Amino acid sequence: MTEIDSVVSESAVRAAREVRVVVGRLRRRFRETYDTEGLTPSQTSVLSRISKEGPASTSDLAAAERVRPQSMAATLAVLVERGLVQRRPDPGDGRRQLLSVSEAGQVYLEDKRRAGEEWLARSLQDHYTEDERQTVIEALALLDRLTRQ
Repeated sequence: MTEIDSVVSESAVRAAREVRVVVGRLRRRFRETYDTEGLTPSQTSVLSRISKEGPASTSDLAAAERVRPQSMAATLAVLVERGLVQRRPDPGDGRRQLLSVSEAGQVYLEDKRRAGEEWLARSLQDHYTEDERQTVIEALALLDRLTRQ
């Protein structure tokens, strides 16, 4: 028995394991549904982060992604080269550069999200009953509460 097993109920431990496994599988399936244009998962993560959180410096992104600034610089170089991210001077500190998602980057992210949603909607329509889909919606509302704690 692990330490976590002795602190929380068996059902909570099982639910945690199942959620982790299913979320991992869903993430892999989402990745399979769109053309990544040769982007690595870390490049896609950085592009998505900039889109959600707004312009950021290389060092800010490195800290947020928990990687070395040199590694982040290499990741960003690919995104800039492909036209998905653009650099501009920081208005508050002209020595720093801020990176933001370009129009092409926004289109890429929107296409990726749309492809994933279309795959999931089609799968839910084709393989689940209306009652099962309602159960999924209810379960997701419960899981969403985890993100608000």
